[in-house]
Amino acid sequence: MVDAGEVRRRSGLIKTLGPGIIYAGAAIGVSHLVQSTRAGAGYGFALLGIILLVNLFKYPFFEFGHRYSAATGESMLTGYRRVGRWALGIFLLVSFGSGMPTLAAVTLVAAGLATHLFPGGLTALEWSAILVAFSLLLMAVGGYPWLDGLMKLMMVFLVISTVVAVVAACFHKFEHAPDFTPPTVWNRTGVMFVIALMGWMPTPVDISAWPSLWMRERRIQTGHQPTLGEALFDFNLGYGATTVMAVLFLCLGALVMFGSGVTFASAAPAFAGQLISMYTTALGGWSRPFILTAAFTCMLSTTITVLDGYPRVIAAGVCEWGLITGRNEKKWYWVLNLLMCGGALAIIAWLPQRSMLALVGFITTVAFLSAPLLAWLNHLTLKKAGLPPEAAPPAWLWWLSRAGIVFLLGFSCLYIWSQVKGG
Repeated sequence: MVDAGEVRRRSGLIKTLGPGIIYAGAAIGVSHLVQSTRAGAGYGFALLGIILLVNLFKYPFFEFGHRYSAATGESMLTGYRRVGRWALGIFLLVSFGSGMPTLAAVTLVAAGLATHLFPGGLTALEWSAILVAFSLLLMAVGGYPWLDGLMKLMMVFLVISTVVAVVAACFHKFEHAPDFTPPTVWNRTGVMFVIALMGWMPTPVDISAWPSLWMRERRIQTGHQPTLGEALFDFNLGYGATTVMAVLFLCLGALVMFGSGVTFASAAPAFAGQLISMYTTALGGWSRPFILTAAFTCMLSTTITVLDGYPRVIAAGVCEWGLITGRNEKKWYWVLNLLMCGGALAIIAWLPQRSMLALVGFITTVAFLSAPLLAWLNHLTLKKAGLPPEAAPPAWLWWLSRAGIVFLLGFSCLYIWSQVKGG
């Protein structure tokens, strides 16, 4: 006989699952396909520890968003406003500044993959316009429920294909170039790459407020108010997946490209071709359509979540500030969405053809340099939230949060020092 309590518990978990998976869909994109793979290709396994550390030290600041929303029923933006309008203002300024270039970067990578997946000979800019239009249509027709369902399917597909590729790569022998010398991490070039790698690993800290809004949409969809335990299970599942996938992409780069003498191209289509060839080298030519589809759906999922996340959080933040009413929030979501899409396409059109990696490096570096401030805001918000003891973060999480702020601030200072010192 099935226990009724167990049935209710499983039903609650199923109704809760979604925001954490969508978060993983936003995370497993440029930071993984591009940056983690480049880390393995350029430095072998030397940066594995950095990837694990940055995922560990950023953990509290993303967890706090889920915790706050589950405990209070409010979004993290309400928490910022309770700290002070200055805190909400800082968050909105970072989001305003990040939205267009971030959407441009993720869309450009997805467009590069599309040039290989689909016939027709369209340019990366043309594919970018098509993908943005498709994402807008998807959100207009299906809204959050379609986003939720699509992300779950895409994540399962990508995880399986990546695990298979890495396992296959472990059984292939790849020769180093005869004159290969392992590069050092701790010079100006290495530090710049490490900062860029950590900027979006697993995602920028400003995305920590997004899941709290997706949790609101999930509650509307299912009619279920999740418990704290259910919400944290959803978050930890998504966050754990992003960490594992980051390690797998680094392994793939290290096993297939490290020491080969081949460097990644800067143009989106050429980079995408090299990325797919890594998989097919490990698995064989038969796998190309399968892997190309998986990589494209991964980047498409990131494009869709970024296109939804920034306008949603900015509209909600402006509403929280009191500049618009809740009745007008949806209208402003679409106004901001269209403005951001137009700006992102303008950035892609303006960029030189071979500047994809430069754009990614610039945005991820800026994201990392703003991370200590946003991390501190999340820490302060939870401190001032006055959560009941059963919902408050445990002592170890508070200490990890403090250590994370120090970690992020320390590497930011190292980056600034390396820029001033030069060489």
